Amino acid sequence: SRRRHTRLQGDWSSDVCSSDLQDEIKKHCPVAYQTKASNAVSENYTFIPTSKIINDMDTLGWKVGQATMVKSRRNAGYQKHLIKFFNPTIEINGDDGLMYPQILLTNSHDGKSSFKFEAGIFRLVCSNGLVIKSHDFGSFNIRHMGYSFDELQVNIKEFVDGLPTIVARMNLFITKQMSAKEMNEFAKQAIDARFGGAQVTGIELSELLKAERDEDDGNTLWKVFNRVQEKIVGGSFTYINEEGKLRKARPIKNFQQDMALNGQLWEIAEQFV
Repeated sequence: SRRRHTRLQGDWSSDVCSSDLQDEIKKHCPVAYQTKASNAVSENYTFIPTSKIINDMDTLGWKVGQATMVKSRRNAGYQKHLIKFFNPTIEINGDDGLMYPQILLTNSHDGKSSFKFEAGIFRLVCSNGLVIKSHDFGSFNIRHMGYSFDELQVNIKEFVDGLPTIVARMNLFITKQMSAKEMNEFAKQAIDARFGGAQVTGIELSELLKAERDEDDGNTLWKVFNRVQEKIVGGSFTYINEEGKLRKARPIKNFQQDMALNGQLWEIAEQFV
């Protein structure tokens, strides 16, 4: 089963998000348009709504591609949420199709987190998103207190200036040919990352490594990484749990778990370069 990435529809030509796009973001992630902080925060907490960042990113040419939030009963309306931005003018031409660099923003309005930005890649060929975990690409935080558009602009420029490094790293993945032993080892480590070291068995490595489409066929690290990543995150396999019961893996839908796992998979892949 292929994971679907639904890009929000809207007017990309305006300097500020159109009302139609704002309505769609509010539908998927209403907390982004929260107008006040949680009552649990201190008097010193500076409230900056995520919608402010959305509009500032839009001014810088970065559009909202996806918006989601964690489910929360106790902290509803202030919980952690994720906004994925892409720039329609920035594309990466890979050997298997177009890819868009992404900037992933996580935030909450309960005083427990600053604005955190991370690098990512959205791969059109199979509609999967990759979170890049590497000191070369990094991430940056912006505190709510003292937030300024100028600081955001400087950090986004540094991200854009670093894109050639991201492409260079991906090219290493693309040119690295993997042996059968290396592919099996990568798949095993990916399984460990998915289950947090729990002793699961019965997973056919050949199924994880199998190409589902012509674009993903091949033994390069990039091809193998994308095949395994899609199945590990999408839950396209069965396994035997620690109690000896056969289970069908579920797709990972919690964005925090998704981002963490994607980051681990990227770090695993870098070991094989």
